[in-house]
Amino acid sequence: MEHPSSIVEELRQFVLTDAPPTVYYIPDFISEEEEAYLLQQVYKSPKIKWTQLSGRRLQNWGGLPHPRGMVGERLPDWLLKHCEKISSLGAFCGKTANHVLVNEYKPGEGIMPHEDGPLYHPTVTTISLGSHTLLDFYTPVSGTEGDAPQTEENRYQFSLLVRPRSLLILQDDMYQRLLHGIRGCDQDTLTDKVVNLSAAKAVSGDTLTRGTRVSLTIRHVPKVMKAKLMLGKK
Repeated sequence: MEHPSSIVEELRQFVLTDAPPTVYYIPDFISEEEEAYLLQQVYKSPKIKWTQLSGRRLQNWGGLPHPRGMVGERLPDWLLKHCEKISSLGAFCGKTANHVLVNEYKPGEGIMPHEDGPLYHPTVTTISLGSHTLLDFYTPVSGTEGDAPQTEENRYQFSLLVRPRSLLILQDDMYQRLLHGIRGCDQDTLTDKVVNLSAAKAVSGDTLTRGTRVSLTIRHVPKVMKAKLMLGKK
């Protein structure tokens, strides 16, 4: 994969040196006013935009990614502004974000360890609204069985504390080699396995109570089809 050499110098100060390459964590990427406005826009969206899943609900903006290509839809202005801001930092190697997944996690909700897959440029960027969370990272289940059973617990590697209003950027090994997930719990007790404690202004031993968190997962889908090309195709 091409190294993210297009990352602007402004962003390099936020790289996390205690995590595998490459993680950028920017606290207070947006203001409290911007956070309140984004939450207002999320909850003003039509009910038809929400999809209820086990453990969370979500909104999809920009189109539905598909191996044959995403039929692109224009992002609303309230999302476009932040997509362009993140893209201008070089997060997508000169390309512009064109897809946003809005996830709502209530206290006690989470998501199983997973990877984002090949339909996206190998970078994921996330703005968090409303509450913190712990994002946990795991090695995938390997094809060969060792002595120890490959449980979620013994595949766990480390966590990142993601605060409200922060921007998290994952690239390289963090995107391609590791799975990420969120445990379904109401409180998080921070340990030395949280590798960005200082960047997130927290200390080991702190216990944080979760509220409702809304995440804006902003990505670039390289393969986009024009709507007119779909006409007459089944």
